[in-house]
Amino acid sequence: MSRSLAAAVAFALAAPAMLLPVSSRGSDRSLPMHFDLRQEGPAQACGAKCRLFVAASGAVTADTPGDFASFARDHDLAGAIVVLDSDGGSVHGAIALGREIRRLKLDTTVGHLVDLDGAQPDVPRAELSPRANCESMCAFVLIAGVHRIVPPQARVMVHQIWLGDRREDPTAASYSAEDLVLVQRDIGRLVRYTADMGGSMELVDLALRIPPWEPMHVMTRAEIQSAQIETQLPDAAAVATVASSPPAPAAQPAQRELPHMTNGARATVISEQRWAVVDRAGNAMLARRHPLTVGGELIGSFDVTVACGAGNGYDVSYIELRRNGSHTPLPAQVGAVSLAADGGMAKLKVVSSERRSDPDELVTFASATVPASLIGAFAAAGDHSMMITTKSGGLATAIRLGNTGVEQSLPRLAAACQKAMGDRASLDVSRAGGLASAK
Repeated sequence: MSRSLAAAVAFALAAPAMLLPVSSRGSDRSLPMHFDLRQEGPAQACGAKCRLFVAASGAVTADTPGDFASFARDHDLAGAIVVLDSDGGSVHGAIALGREIRRLKLDTTVGHLVDLDGAQPDVPRAELSPRANCESMCAFVLIAGVHRIVPPQARVMVHQIWLGDRREDPTAASYSAEDLVLVQRDIGRLVRYTADMGGSMELVDLALRIPPWEPMHVMTRAEIQSAQIETQLPDAAAVATVASSPPAPAAQPAQRELPHMTNGARATVISEQRWAVVDRAGNAMLARRHPLTVGGELIGSFDVTVACGAGNGYDVSYIELRRNGSHTPLPAQVGAVSLAADGGMAKLKVVSSERRSDPDELVTFASATVPASLIGAFAAAGDHSMMITTKSGGLATAIRLGNTGVEQSLPRLAAACQKAMGDRASLDVSRAGGLASAK
């Protein structure tokens, strides 16, 4: 594998190539980052104190630092504030962009600019709207500002570094020793950069705790302050930065096989690496297993199965085993389970959620018949994701599953579903890769 793979390392979430999900506010955030210079307005409101803004909207790519350097050469940016509205992107690009912002001694904030009507063409003016997201590597660009402010209406969101070509379904991918070297090298660069910018290692620690199958973590105001993302205002005294060491990782419970499904069936090992057609009481179904985490802490695992359903639909089952975590106590029961894929959503009925004492764990079974179109869209060619969300009291989990193996396996399941019940062929469990659930 070429060393150029390093350029593909990005903070991971469901999206094509190096980009993260497109914001509902506009498609420009999915395009490579572009820059625009605006004077604050209206002039009668800010008078002599009107600020100079650099709008930085879009995804950070390998070309972004060079684009910004060219933009800076063509404009006088002295005293400007870089206004960030970005899904993040390339690790290397973000680090280089941040160093350029610091070299020019610019300030940073999160927001987007709204152009004002009636402004002079040679002096375009805009208002600063604080309702924007700074996601993934954008958080590290943000700390490049000499002074930086995060408005209460803005969101700073972080998650793990990952190889960009394998983040759609990270548990299904394979990784070489060189891949690990590349990721660890980039983490080292990120740590060094964060220290150079005066940020706290708490930012790196928090980001690296969120796995690519979880939604990005929205930082709280307390986390923004403790990670030293936000500084005091320019006229306040400078604050010294001390990098803190991340706490030692808590011991994680060992993964083990789900002991029993609550409907009396016993579940053998189901693969975390791909969806596959397996046998259940002589009938075909699709099955997949995935770790269950909250904020990166492993608290159990779950199985999702897709079987023939009545009418034009499939029966989806969710079987979860949950344990106490260091920071996530075991709830009394799971109250709700839902599934979303490619714009469609289905709520599963929680049939049972039982607490067991030896070992102390919660086993939950939920099911529903979902439209065939929802499963079909998930199985379509290309990378697609299924989001499984649970709610239990004040705790929610959200795990994204990729569709590795579904495109190849769903036609077999669909063909089996067309047959009469007695004619549905039984699979040889020994040939199903060890994936089986039998009554």
